[in-house]
Amino acid sequence: MQTMEQPAPSVLKLLAHDLRWSLLQRLTQSDYRVAELVAQVKQPLNLVSYHLRQLRQAGLVHERRSTADERSFYYSLDLQRLHMLYLEASSSLHPSLGEAIPPESRTQWHFDGPPPRLLFLCTSNSARSQMAEALVGHLSQGQVQASSAGSHPGPVVHPLAIGALARWGIQMSQSVPKSLEVFRGQPFDRVITLCDRVRERCPTWSDSSLSHWSLPDPNKAEGSEAERQQVFEQVASQLDVRIRLLLTLLEQERRETVSGQKAVS
Repeated sequence: MQTMEQPAPSVLKLLAHDLRWSLLQRLTQSDYRVAELVAQVKQPLNLVSYHLRQLRQAGLVHERRSTADERSFYYSLDLQRLHMLYLEASSSLHPSLGEAIPPESRTQWHFDGPPPRLLFLCTSNSARSQMAEALVGHLSQGQVQASSAGSHPGPVVHPLAIGALARWGIQMSQSVPKSLEVFRGQPFDRVITLCDRVRERCPTWSDSSLSHWSLPDPNKAEGSEAERQQVFEQVASQLDVRIRLLLTLLEQERRETVSGQKAVS
């Protein structure tokens, strides 16, 4: 039977470009400003900006104005959309190639060896970082040790943050804000800043991989309590997706480390 030929899906053309692929590789690990991406890929600013614009137009990359410096923007990768477009492209070649579990829907991970350690940082340690800490414990079923802290910790965890996770059956009523000074010098597999201001002032952790997730501060939400609660729930949903993807990366890194150790022995 003769089939009608179709052009290659546009997402595959986007991914096939070496510089765009290099930018996407970096954005899987952290959110970055354009100047930081320029320094990492060692290409001119106008060229990097051009390819970021192409990725933004395709909906694969988003930009958000920095709350620390409103003259700059943070760029983040939309892995959910990339996954969807990639599966659609695969399905157009053969239906069986599009069958896969979306990464944001994965629910089980396994870690050999000592539990990975994560530290989430924001300003007051009253919402974003507290929700991230609780979500890691819940999603990993205790296999990953997560902590959170703030550069200027507030007096209590925001009740709307507690309410946002309570709807998912996750309890945070016993959580209290902590200073990042408590954790200074401790080793972590990842130190993740969730606030642009903290990211600018974040101390260096030896043997830790620093990542940045540029997320809005739900504490600044305005409107009725129902409207503010919705903002907290939206941030919790963004954290949920990012943490599931992070756990997958950590699982792969741990598997590669264990395999390497076995090969040496």
